[in-house]
Amino acid sequence: MPANPMPAPPLLDRPGEQLALVDLLDRLLAGGVVLAGEVTISLAGVDLVHLSLRALISSVSTLVARQ
Repeated sequence: MPANPMPAPPLLDRPGEQLALVDLLDRLLAGGVVLAGEVTISLAGVDLVHLSLRALISSVSTLVARQ
């Protein structure tokens, strides 16, 4: 992985422009996306459920090209 990754291009070139779902997925897979999140459900100060999510979404060609 490069030390200084290239910044992602803007999703929309003009403010009024619409973006198709296919174009959005193409841009996300080309650069890769990291999703992270946590949810805790508590009752009376006692944690009942704790969920953690960490996911890397990228195309195989993007991952191979960066190694």
